[in-house]
Parts: sequence; structure tokens; C-alpha cells
Amino acid sequence: MKTTLAVFACLAAAHVGAADLAPNHVASATELSQMTQRYAPVSLQADTSVLSRGDKAAIVKLIEAAKIVDVLQLRQRWAGNEALWAALKKDHTPLGKAQLDYFWLNKGPWSILDGNRSFMPASYAGIAIPATKPEGGNFYPAGATKASLEAWMQTLAPQAREQAQWFFTTIRSAGDGKYQVVKYSDEYRPELEKLAALLREAAAATDNASLKKFLSLRAEAFLSNDYLTSDFAWMDLDSPVDVTIGPYETYNDELFGYKAAFEAYVNIRDQKETRKLDFFSKHMQELEDHLPLDAKYRNPKVGALAPMVVVNQVYGAGDGNMGVQTAAYNLPNDERIISQRGSKRVMLKNVQEAKFKSTLTPITRLVLRADAQKDLDFDSFFTHILAHEITHGLGPHITNAAGAKSTPRQDLKETYSTIEEAKADITGLWALAYMMDKGQLKDTLGQGALAEHKLYNTFLASGFRTLHFGLTDSHARGMAIQLNYLLDKGGFVSYGDGTFGVDFGKIKQAVADLDHEFLTIEATGDYARASALMKRYVVIRPDVQKALERMKQVPNDIRPAFTTAAALTK
Repeated sequence: MKTTLAVFACLAAAHVGAADLAPNHVASATELSQMTQRYAPVSLQADTSVLSRGDKAAIVKLIEAAKIVDVLQLRQRWAGNEALWAALKKDHTPLGKAQLDYFWLNKGPWSILDGNRSFMPASYAGIAIPATKPEGGNFYPAGATKASLEAWMQTLAPQAREQAQWFFTTIRSAGDGKYQVVKYSDEYRPELEKLAALLREAAAATDNASLKKFLSLRAEAFLSNDYLTSDFAWMDLDSPVDVTIGPYETYNDELFGYKAAFEAYVNIRDQKETRKLDFFSKHMQELEDHLPLDAKYRNPKVGALAPMVVVNQVYGAGDGNMGVQTAAYNLPNDERIISQRGSKRVMLKNVQEAKFKSTLTPITRLVLRADAQKDLDFDSFFTHILAHEITHGLGPHITNAAGAKSTPRQDLKETYSTIEEAKADITGLWALAYMMDKGQLKDTLGQGALAEHKLYNTFLASGFRTLHFGLTDSHARGMAIQLNYLLDKGGFVSYGDGTFGVDFGKIKQAVADLDHEFLTIEATGDYARASALMKRYVVIRPDVQKALERMKQVPNDIRPAFTTAAALTK
């Protein structure tokens, strides 16, 4: 699937005068500068006045820990990354400086916005650089094929197979064409020992009991490889300092989508904005009960709403600061926790505001007609991101095909990330429309035709912002499915000149139909159906390409400077 998607990504990537990264093309310093301009520089700030002296001391230690995560994730992304990074830091020529800058932005020698194709020569300082990012990252032996790994996994006993497919293990060569499982706690022992020590120091500094508990337990988890107890403590975190640190997302494992990359988000909680989100907790079971899905697949007991918090980011690292910036996240991914407690949603408000201003506002002027541009609305944008994160926790999380209990993630393999991100997008849109109809959002987004126009037009414009990244990201692939499907159903309308609109008589049913498709695929674990949906819709059609061409001068995303972190650590 990856090879096919790379072809489409060539069509999708909108550039600010960027180089055409054809195979073996080495970008010049000028081209790299132009490619970097696709990320608008922004200053991220957070109010530290709410922090106690102990919390300020703790957050300094957490920023230090996050910088270790940055380097650790480099190694996970590719075995040669650290050596290449070290070599680039010694090159003080204009080209070397440009390569180092773009390397760090992408956390490797492959341009994320250009189909993960290399912008470096095939060999640099004696280091051979693959033309495209290895699909398995550094989680599997170099050169190991998906077929050989699957065949080996099938020979394992159930418990051993579970470990081979677990988030926190790598697969290494055992010689004679065989493989072995290595725990993260062994694979990355030196770095994890340093991380554990810093987290213990932060725990000792803070006067917040929940933060102290989480940091102490997460320090233990780094060394034991058992993250369950610390993940539950993270769910219960109630502190002005809101930190996420550890191995979480699996997007970098494009072979199977099993292995978690290290990331860190050091945040300060926005209590005022967090309180505004409490109303969602009243409606989770109601939303589940009315999902456009066969009733037998719905969860009869969603349970209490997992924590939702709004924060302002102080520092991001590793998988949490690479290429396109995360605006919100929904963790952990461990189904054992999700089935009992749901998952925690963290909204990065200052990141969202920066994206809205730097990218979505200029895109709206290009893809929506003049009469619809007035509907662009930050509250609709912000609340849909919240709904996206909430609805990751709705719908099927356990499958039972042929009597064998499994999960959608395991059944859908490499298609899961795309299907799940698209499901959360479209279920979130469905949920907001449902709640509007019930009058449940009148104090947040309003109700009636004006509120609907803002919701759907903002979502449409935001879809083009997502596609502006290219199709190498699960979110963008999922958005391609949504946009093309809704165009086919008539919910969205192309005017043929690179502008688009909403048919308000058809959009609700089109959204419900697509949501039913995603939810049913996950409920049944239907890999073939997921693959067919992606093959049909993960494309950039001519009318959409016309819009993307018009967006060439709009930054794809933001590149944050962590101003508050710099002030705290100077």
C-alpha cells in the first residue's frame, strides 16, 4: 500500500516553491530554504504564573527529559539517523546548515511533505541514505520483509506472538534468518535510565500529588517495560503541569502499525477552557447509542467520560515535534485501558490557534466562495478537533471474527491508522450535528442554519488544510477518503474552478453513510473492505488538485519556537 500511496503523494504535496524531489534528486540550499517555508514560524507561549515554585522546577526537568526523547525517537525512525545528525552538525557550509535544519524539522533525511523522499545524496559522510523512509523504521531488522515477519509471527505461541506485536518491543535478527523480540527497556536502556532519573527529580520537586505519582510510576515503567499502571496514573493526572512522555503513537511503523514511537509534550493546563468541555461528559452514552452503526456492534456501557483537558504547549519532542504539528491527541492506545476507562483527550490550544491563523484562514479565501468565507469559525474548528478526539473512544474496540477475539488495530493492520483517523473525523462531525439538532451545543456553537453553515464550511476548508500536507500521513489519507466520498454523495460540491461548497440538503446523510462504513469496517475487522476503500478514495482528483495548486503560497503548517521553554531553562 505504501508504494501506491507514494505516487499519489507526488500529486498531493502543495509546495511553497519547493523542489521536485524526484528519485536521487539532492535539494540545494535554496530549495531547502523554500521547502522549509512551508512551515510558518510561530512563537508558542504559555502562562507560567499559575505554577508553584515546585512545579516550575519540575517543568525544567521535564523539558530536559523531552530533549532525550528527541534523540531516542531519531533512532527509532532510522538506524542511521544519529550518525547522520552528528555528521551534519560538523558541516558549516550553507548547504550543510540548510540540510541540518531541514533534517531536524523532519527528524530524518526524508521530507515528510514530499512523500517521505530523501532530500540528501545517496551517501553522506560514508552513510548510505535510502531514497525513501524505510517502512519499518528501526523497529525491525533492516531488509526484513513483511511476509517473512508475518510468517515468523505465525509460528509463535499466542503469548509470544502478542509480545512480537506489542507496542513496546522491537524485532531483531537472531541469526540464521530467524527473529527475536527485544523489549524497549533493553533496547533503549541507557536513555531510559536517564529519563527515569529526570522524572524522579521532577517528581521530587513538584508539590502536586497526582503529578508526583505519575512521574514516579512512569520512571519505573521505562525500566520495567510495563506501562499499564503509569498510563492509568496519567489518566488521573490533575495538575497545572500536564505532561505526556513515553512511547505512544504507531504511525512510524508503516509495516504493521504495531510499534510505538517516543514522544513528549510538556504543557500547562488551561483550567478555564478545560471547564468548558465538561458538557460532553453528559452525552457520551447517548452518542454511542445513536451511532450510524448496527446496534449489535454498539457498546452498551461506554462508562464515565475519560479526562479531557485543554493545555498550552511549552515544549514538544520526538514524535510530538516532527513535521506537521499535533493540535490534539487521544491516548493511551492500549485497548486494556480504553475498554475500562476510555482514553484521555488533550487539546493544545495555542497550537490550534497558531494553525488556524497561519494556514486555515488563507486557505479558506482560496477554496471557499466569497459568500461562504464568512463562516470560517475558530470555535467550530476547535470543537471539531475536540469531537475528533472524543470519538476515538466511541465505536468498536473489540472484534470477534470467526469466534476469535481481536481488535480493529490488529485486524486492519497497516490500514488501521488511516481508517481510525478518518472515523474519528467523520464521527466527530456527525456527533456535533446530532448535538446541534438536540440543542445541546447552543451555548458553545449555537444552533440552527447559521451554526450548521459555520460547522460544515469550516470542516470543508480544514479538509484542504489537511490535504495540503500530502498523502503520506494517516490523517491526510483519511481526509482524502472523506472528501472524495462526500463529493461523490453530493454533500460537498466542486464548482470546477478550484473552489468548493456544501450542499446543506445532502451533507448530513452523506456524513452518516460514510460514518456507517468506517464503523462497520472496524466492528468486523474487515481488512479487505478497508483496503478497497483506501484504493478507491486515497487519491487526489483533478478538481482537488486544482485547489491544491492555488494553495502553493500558503504554508502547510507551523514550525513552533518554544519561547516559554527557552525562558524557563535559560
